[in-house]
Amino acid sequence: MGRYCVRVATGAWLFSGSHNRVQLWLVGARGDAELELQLRPARGQEEEFDLDIPKDLGPLQFVKLCKHHSLVDDAWFCDLITVRGPGASEEAAFPCYQWVQGQGVLSLPEGTARLAGDNALDVFQKHREKELKERQKLYCWDTWKEGLPLTIAAGCQDDLPPNMRFHEDKRLDFEWALKAGALEMVLKRIYTLLSSWNHLEDFDQIFWGQKSILAEKVHQCWQDDELFGYQFLNGANPMLLRRSACLPSRLVLPPGMEALRAQLERELQNGSLFEADFILLDGIPTNVIRGEKQYLAAPLVLLKMEPNGKLLPMLIQIQPPGPSSPTSPLFLPSDPPLAWLLAKVWVRNSDFQLHQLQYHLLNTHLVAEVMAVATMRCLPGLHPVFKLLIPHIRYTMEINTRARTQLISEGGIFDKVVSTGGGGHVQLLRRAMAQLTYRSLCPPDDLADRGLLGIPSALYAHDALRLWGIIAQYVEGIVHLFYHRDDIVRGDSELQAWCREITEVGLCHAQERGFPISFQSRKQLCHFLTMCIFTCTAQHGAINQGQLDWYAWVPNAPCTMRMPPPTTKEEVKMATVMGSLPDVRQACLQMTITWHLGRRQPDMVPLGHHKEKYFSSPKAKAVLNQFQTDLENLEREITARNEQLDLPYDYLKPSRIENSVTI
Repeated sequence: MGRYCVRVATGAWLFSGSHNRVQLWLVGARGDAELELQLRPARGQEEEFDLDIPKDLGPLQFVKLCKHHSLVDDAWFCDLITVRGPGASEEAAFPCYQWVQGQGVLSLPEGTARLAGDNALDVFQKHREKELKERQKLYCWDTWKEGLPLTIAAGCQDDLPPNMRFHEDKRLDFEWALKAGALEMVLKRIYTLLSSWNHLEDFDQIFWGQKSILAEKVHQCWQDDELFGYQFLNGANPMLLRRSACLPSRLVLPPGMEALRAQLERELQNGSLFEADFILLDGIPTNVIRGEKQYLAAPLVLLKMEPNGKLLPMLIQIQPPGPSSPTSPLFLPSDPPLAWLLAKVWVRNSDFQLHQLQYHLLNTHLVAEVMAVATMRCLPGLHPVFKLLIPHIRYTMEINTRARTQLISEGGIFDKVVSTGGGGHVQLLRRAMAQLTYRSLCPPDDLADRGLLGIPSALYAHDALRLWGIIAQYVEGIVHLFYHRDDIVRGDSELQAWCREITEVGLCHAQERGFPISFQSRKQLCHFLTMCIFTCTAQHGAINQGQLDWYAWVPNAPCTMRMPPPTTKEEVKMATVMGSLPDVRQACLQMTITWHLGRRQPDMVPLGHHKEKYFSSPKAKAVLNQFQTDLENLEREITARNEQLDLPYDYLKPSRIENSVTI
């Protein structure tokens, strides 16, 4: 006879507990035993039982559990079960972290991470094969739109597997925040009902309610060239700017601009000429909102880097030259103030489109979803890469499903207020897909390709590289615990299937764009896993959080333009500027949605600080502890630097980075 100490932990979320009775069994190498206990798990509680079992079970392999119900199936969210057997110095951990529903038997294997070839006991191999077979039926691919990454097969959030759903706390906050935003929008509409909408100051009438300190700074200084240039380095979208290697071919300088050409060539030779080219938008069909045609441009901006690190615009070409206009007008800082301001507004509108669709939706949300679905389909719970990645796919499937049914769907938010809505946004996403290369998702490669390394004022670039290095060290620490040689990587059939599932299936044959279809070495695997975690955490944080600051003052980043781009500078009046910017209804909706999507989430889990204990070995826990220490050190570095800056850059502070794509 031996005494076993069993501890059962229940999730802390609303409705995690259950009134149904739960039955447990212990399964060891030499036998199994049904436990004589009446467990009715309570939310947020850990229950402990000491039980005498008349036979020696040997090393524990599984805990099996079954939930019995008579009338109501009251789902239970089980966190973790631990067991200390007779004479054992340490507890055996059986991670669950999932909903227990129905009356079937759920088997939880002992939580030590194992590769498929490490299974000395055939029971673990059978378990992982059965688990993957069941998961592949539950997690199916679907095509949302041809030419875009595949998605989880779910028509709405209710169709998702239960373990991919928002917990009740998150769901309530998400939906109540939408209702609060809608109410604020109605109040603003009523407040402006009898007011004029003829001057930029009229936007002050709706600039109240939820807004950040930086949003107020943008409100005050948005017309300044310095702030305009700063946003390309450290704003909501720091992904488009690149150092110029030559003067862009689309730039046609008319006669009389020889001095400007000479200045551009000097800046080019000095390495201080930069560009932001929105040519991806050229020819994208535009929306029709309430019967009114909206407009879109594909600007080119040339900027110079001052010795003090300030990035200042030198010229703006709102549209590329075409058959009807072989010499597109160029707008300069010396032009009439309203003409120059309107040119910058057109750039900011174009940046809104690429930021939201290419760099936010596609490069973080949809890529993260591909990783999430492939992980659930190809990696069993015992696989170390599954344990490494599972904290970083929390809520991703539901937030993306909600986006497809509410934000970018037919009749959704994009169709209501965004100039690329009504179908143009899908065409733009398809074009952006062609630019989705493996290198573009890896900051060391992407920043080098764009010529942005070593620029002191490029705060996104600096912080992204530091975070990439810290994540890479964490990944390497975990990978090297389980893959001692390159041939073990090559021989891991589950890992190789996961790689192919991402590149060939989810990302639609992305090997043509540099993504791997197999892993040949530990180094290659570590690089790919670093990209996965960085994309789901730091990159999404950098791209998502800025909406709250840079989009609240609508003229700084208008979601749509209601008049065509100007063709001459003299025709630009205040009526032209106000007639181009979003109307009251569109502006209110932009403010509401960007606040909702950019705000800090109440149940936010900071990068690396998930509470789930997927790894049970002391060495793996030490690697995670070091990761957390490295992040804390970076936090202190960024805080100290920001104290010296007029505009602090906080988006890549580890404490502000969500551990997965959840909003």
